[in-house]
Amino acid sequence: MAKRKTVYVCGDCGADFAKWQGQCPECKAWNTLTSLSVETASSASRKKGFAGQLEAAQTLAEISSEQMPRITSGLKEFDRVLGGGLVPGSAVLIGGSPGAGKSTLLIQIMCELSQQYPALYITGEESLAQIAMRAKRLQLPLEKLQVMSQTNVEAICATWDELKPRLLVIDSIQVMHLDDVESAPGGVAQVRESASMLIQQAKKTGTILLIVGHVTKDGNIAGPRVLEHMIDCFVMLEGENDSRYRTLRGSKNRFGAVNELGIFAMTERGLIEVSNPSAIFLSRGEEPTPGSIVMAVWEGTRPLLVEAQALVDESALGNPRRVAVGFEQNRLAMLLAVLHRHGGLQVGDQDVFVNAVGGIRVAETSSDLALLLAIVSSFRNRALPADMICFGEVGLSGEIRPVPNGQERLREAAKHGFARAVVPKGNLPKQPIPGMSVIGVGKLSDALDAIER
Repeated sequence: MAKRKTVYVCGDCGADFAKWQGQCPECKAWNTLTSLSVETASSASRKKGFAGQLEAAQTLAEISSEQMPRITSGLKEFDRVLGGGLVPGSAVLIGGSPGAGKSTLLIQIMCELSQQYPALYITGEESLAQIAMRAKRLQLPLEKLQVMSQTNVEAICATWDELKPRLLVIDSIQVMHLDDVESAPGGVAQVRESASMLIQQAKKTGTILLIVGHVTKDGNIAGPRVLEHMIDCFVMLEGENDSRYRTLRGSKNRFGAVNELGIFAMTERGLIEVSNPSAIFLSRGEEPTPGSIVMAVWEGTRPLLVEAQALVDESALGNPRRVAVGFEQNRLAMLLAVLHRHGGLQVGDQDVFVNAVGGIRVAETSSDLALLLAIVSSFRNRALPADMICFGEVGLSGEIRPVPNGQERLREAAKHGFARAVVPKGNLPKQPIPGMSVIGVGKLSDALDAIER
């Protein structure tokens, strides 16, 4: 005979505990534990053992390793982030702040793919009239995409079995609910159980499941953190509402590379893919200005040329400010200490502001050298050559460390007309690059001497 038990689940890390606590012992977050009622089997039934049919174990050699055919979405940038396209039976979670364009991106993909495959779009937040108005405004084909307004997961699965779609969108998981779960929609229990049932249905039927997820003010997916472990791919659509461009970044992918980046432009016709992303981030002024240099960063499987800007100004406060937009704040403080110790430049009484142009977020350490050279350029009020590019990781002892894919970065820079490059010695090309002079540096002092030439 079954009985119910109450456990307390952390909304951030998904750990569960027997009693409520103010702080989660696992992730140290405060006030994140919520109650969850679960049904457990009695000790008598557990003693009887498993009564179902057991599946025989197999060796790896017996399992077919043929690659599953992917379905292209029609947007190359979206397919790039997913590793080459949509995989049948996969669950993809798409997050983003309100107004980023999640629903717009999905309605574009679904309307196009519905011309070839049966597709179903389920909305729990917008009315069907709003969905139709958006599709008409974007001038999308409307004839074959089926839509339904529903938040009950049992009803969705029943319709799923009846229509048998190849692609299905849930917009959004935070409003879905199960009748036998005693909590409000959006709670830890409802999100976890609803997602689990939908993902199981997708695996069983081989349907491509696209789930929209809300984000918190910190930029994380709202609801239990275990949701990110349950799905196959997790992508985040980033971009400010006043910006024309959107970036789609993959942070988890069981079928391809992680941290892949796709670039889109928001237009009146919806999201349009950008075929040459480096051109977006190189919209520089006509004349070289102090504190500006172009760096070559590696995003996923391709290089991107991004302009790094720095402004160093005398501080009127007792505690000078360190502001980083698009870069890691703590790494900026570390690089300023290295600049003082090994570069002989004291900026302790100066306000330092750094920015990655275009709204891109740079997490790679290859931007270290570019940041320091931009800071030195601004501090000395001396512009760097407009045709110069640099990349390299800076260590605490002032050494310039090589970074992966140096040859591809240099070739991308040469393609855009850059004639000079300051790179780590370990990234010097084995064969000369036509039209480009490459300077290899081993220490920070060498890099500072190179920009004086």
